[in-house]
Amino acid sequence: MNLKAGPVALAVKALFTLLYGLPILWIVLTSFKSSADVFGTQSSLVFRPTTDAYVRSLNGDLLTALGQSLVIATGTTALVLLIAVPAAYGLARTRGWIATVGLGLLIVLQMLPQTAQVIPLFDLFGNWGLLDRVAAVILADTALLAPFATLLLRPFFRSVPASLEEAGSLDGAGVLRTFWSIVLPVARNGVLTVASLTFLLSWGEFLYAVRFFLTPGKYPLSALLSQQVSAFGIDWPGLMALAVLTSIPILVVFTATYRLLRDGLTVGAVK
Repeated sequence: MNLKAGPVALAVKALFTLLYGLPILWIVLTSFKSSADVFGTQSSLVFRPTTDAYVRSLNGDLLTALGQSLVIATGTTALVLLIAVPAAYGLARTRGWIATVGLGLLIVLQMLPQTAQVIPLFDLFGNWGLLDRVAAVILADTALLAPFATLLLRPFFRSVPASLEEAGSLDGAGVLRTFWSIVLPVARNGVLTVASLTFLLSWGEFLYAVRFFLTPGKYPLSALLSQQVSAFGIDWPGLMALAVLTSIPILVVFTATYRLLRDGLTVGAVK
């Protein structure tokens, strides 16, 4: 069985490497081309590299967008955890129809298309005076990702033995003390896994950033990329260079949390 699984697994890995690796290679190569070389049939792989696109991209707009993305991703992650951690713990320890209804509502919220939420949120944030502010995007991203984070965290809290909480209560610890000192440290890997995923997803969120920021100068990195496309054409080298630069922080975060994400998602799936 293992002899058959080896070649199959290798073929699947090679297929996914081609599917994801070739577009990435094309993006990187295009970022080092001149505009004339982008559509040249003789310069697909052999061309004279230039860093002009990176020089144009490294400006104040990029730094502003980087700061906006960092604030949005960090704020969303903190707010999502503030909501999802107690919600997931409550669903993990609740039995009966209440937990069933709660899980059903979370699944329904996950099924709602993001585009259907833009107009109601735009009207709501307009009444609250939050349009063109970072807080609007953070709240919108939190509403989008909190159900997902709650569903993902619940199996981690269910894996914590109830006997540990009973032992804590016998020692005189209250509910909050038991949760903070016993349950949360045991489920720490799950919380960190969800935090990493939330940060990555909110970093690349595009629709809310474009709709709730009325001033293009306040756009985060995901929306800044769209400004490279205009009615006068597309600056392909500049667009690809900006895509490479905006991917570096995500690559760093993913590399630093890869083992945590791999192990944490596996545990959550099994439980």
